[in-house]
Amino acid sequence: MATVEILSAGAARTVTGSAHHVRFDEARVLLDCGLFQGGSALQRRNRQPFPFEPGALDAVVVSHGHLDHVGRLPLLVRQGYDGPIFATAATRKIAEVILHDAAGLQQEDYRRALRRARRAGREDEVEEPLYDEHDVARTLARFRPLAMDRASQVAPGVRALLRPAGHVLGSATVELEGGGTRLTFSGDLGNRESPLQAPAELPRECDVVLVETTYAERNHRSRAATEEEFQKILRSSLARGGNVLIPTFALERSQAVLYELRRLMTSGALPQVPVYLDSPMATRLTHVYENGDNEFRPEVQALLDAGSDPFAPPGLEFTVDTEASKAINDVTGGAIILAGSGMMTGGRILHHLKHNLWREEASVVVVGYQASGTLGRSLVGGAQRVHIFGEEIRVRARIHTIGGFSAHADHDDLRTWLAGTGDAEVFLVHGEPEVMDAFAVELRADGRVVTSPELDRPYQR
Repeated sequence: MATVEILSAGAARTVTGSAHHVRFDEARVLLDCGLFQGGSALQRRNRQPFPFEPGALDAVVVSHGHLDHVGRLPLLVRQGYDGPIFATAATRKIAEVILHDAAGLQQEDYRRALRRARRAGREDEVEEPLYDEHDVARTLARFRPLAMDRASQVAPGVRALLRPAGHVLGSATVELEGGGTRLTFSGDLGNRESPLQAPAELPRECDVVLVETTYAERNHRSRAATEEEFQKILRSSLARGGNVLIPTFALERSQAVLYELRRLMTSGALPQVPVYLDSPMATRLTHVYENGDNEFRPEVQALLDAGSDPFAPPGLEFTVDTEASKAINDVTGGAIILAGSGMMTGGRILHHLKHNLWREEASVVVVGYQASGTLGRSLVGGAQRVHIFGEEIRVRARIHTIGGFSAHADHDDLRTWLAGTGDAEVFLVHGEPEVMDAFAVELRADGRVVTSPELDRPYQR
């Protein structure tokens, strides 16, 4: 059995920036190449050099299209990578939306910072964007489709097998085999009770496994309990007459919430009130979901097959242009507003929070993971005052957290999936350090060899 070297260039002792360099003999494969997200310390890591030579890579294999899994791909290409990027066809479509949006936001932030710096005579201190639209176009041209459950050669002596991960549209676990060694990468595994995605396929036995640990310390509430909680919160919030703000990730979470709103409103469980999807990116991704590749749960697929849109509750309005988005601020009550970003670190949700957080009748329903250092984490933690666009805002709105909407596997999901890998050596990635450490103790008690890799440090096995 050949020696395999694993180097995590992201998602090591943290949740974001997924990127794992795997070397089989002379073949070099990168699993994901995501953007670090969260506080300023994490974001600064995006500007640090890759701990490997991009031009020396033989292949990149992408698990799914979330920004923290694809967001540094254009930077990789800009710095010399000219090989193939393997992913499912759906992931390629999603990455196109995600990466163009990321490049556009970087350009906007750069121009804004440059204007301010020029007034202070400090324009030389403004950092250039990580990449631009040209880099994105070059990156998308490198994508090569891989079908699920069909092994394909991706590098000299290395074959890859993708299996459905149940996380988002097109998401996959990745099995690499080379030199007599089988390595499995979980990517992000889905919640078995997702309202949209069919559960992840179990892996085969392997020699080493890289597994995400986002929610390795807890179990989500059941789908039935989540639906009941969501309904009660929305009914009571709307009864108070205020707006309901739902910060949503554009990929998967927006579509899952829209699906639940449609179900509740068409059944009469909720009143049919205006619903705004105030996110150009979420709008584009919803259209991708409407043309999904038959990997949804049967009840969702049945609606699509019947020509009905499962992601369109009554009264849904897509607000793409800026003026339409601003007009929502004139609505002082009785509307449900979905907007990004999901962690409230930027995007249109900040404007809606500014106009609603100080209102006692308003509600904020948090349906996604909130990383340390984000505005979302502060609100969930009970902050009484926050700063938005430099203005102090008193938090009078009710803050609700619903964990059952998570698209990530929980503790029991992870244990079930890991059982399929046999006695494989386990590398824990994509999680908070304290969560990883507790999960490592549990796995070692079962006799597993467990490593929580440090950033940019190579490990051989």
